[in-house]
Amino acid sequence: MKPDTLHSWLEYIESLHPETIELGLDRIRSVAKRMSLDKIAANTILVGGTNGKGSVVALLESIYLAAGYSVGSYTSPHLLRYNERVHINGAEVTDQQLCGAFDQVERAREETQLTYFEFGTLAAAYLVKSAKPDVAILEVGLGGRLDAVNLFDPDVAIVTGVDIDHSDWLGEDRESIGYEKAGIFRKEKPAICGDVDTPSSLVNTAADLGADLYLQGRDFAFECNSQGCRFRGVRLEWDGLRQPALIGQHQRLNVGSALMAVDCLLSSLPVNQADAASAIAATGVSARFQIARISPEVVLDVAHNPQATTALARTCGERPVAGSTFAVVGMMRDKAIAEILGALTSTVDHWYFGSLPAPRGADAAMLEDALAGINSKAACDRFADVTSAYQAALSHAKPGDRILVFGSFVTVGAIMPALS
Repeated sequence: MKPDTLHSWLEYIESLHPETIELGLDRIRSVAKRMSLDKIAANTILVGGTNGKGSVVALLESIYLAAGYSVGSYTSPHLLRYNERVHINGAEVTDQQLCGAFDQVERAREETQLTYFEFGTLAAAYLVKSAKPDVAILEVGLGGRLDAVNLFDPDVAIVTGVDIDHSDWLGEDRESIGYEKAGIFRKEKPAICGDVDTPSSLVNTAADLGADLYLQGRDFAFECNSQGCRFRGVRLEWDGLRQPALIGQHQRLNVGSALMAVDCLLSSLPVNQADAASAIAATGVSARFQIARISPEVVLDVAHNPQATTALARTCGERPVAGSTFAVVGMMRDKAIAEILGALTSTVDHWYFGSLPAPRGADAAMLEDALAGINSKAACDRFADVTSAYQAALSHAKPGDRILVFGSFVTVGAIMPALS
């Protein structure tokens, strides 16, 4: 029977997901061609990178909306609702719109096998194209070169940064991963890297592809002090910008990358300083050092790799609390668990580990064992699920304490309803 609700569509799409994933764009390209999805917007920006993709998409969306443009955006994964993945002019699409888009993909795919992500990406592209936006901003799912989002040719491509994650797919080192990320660059099109330590593989791939590469620190920079912020780009020189709403030093790199994309598209999408400044000062992103409760302070963060937890530890140090810091953690079993936890061992006073559902989720004992290998004396408790872990941490926390919730989108998504 044909699915008729968003829930039934998502169950159906998940049931189609092949046991073995065949890498490459040939399958999805054939379906996209039947759906006439060759060009989905007047201007298209692809955003890849290990961390910071969601922040850069949100910043660009806010900047272009503030400047009066129509915008379609696509991100993944979601925290609470699948609808979060697709925005038209800043608003989530409806269940009805998603169901209609899924039906279009189903009709077009015929016998072609699609993964869950590929199916969703085609649906998102259909919705964005239907809205006829001035600009589409699309987040890469995994890697870049072979990712479904790379089907769409960008006018500007951004790699926010390169670090170790998804090693089974992308490689064990930054050079291997940099090559995969740079696969979203295009000949004679602006290619932006927001990493201050750019892998040579990314630089070389950009050169091989004939892309116009702009590097953070060399070609552009966003810098702040107590008086305010300034952006230096190729065409833009903006002083007197306000501090970003996004918390953490690493977010300044993301602001820089977003503004460099604006710089590159000035001829087709002019933006003035006032609109950009107001957008940067107002843009927040769920679960990126999101302070969801004040006393005790509860911070939600989807950090799930060593680079992200290193940034989380640094941000905690920049914003110290008077009391203790508790960590509520749930993670996927294929992550570099010891390295992820290790970045925060000097920050966290007590750990509360919760199991995430099999088959991908790590059980709490696995996290506890990894921590013991780093610090056998660390205070920790384990629970059947992350919600129970959070409730235990909350019962022990006092005013002046901080509770960090991190490790996975699934972890943060499970805790969010308890905070509403």
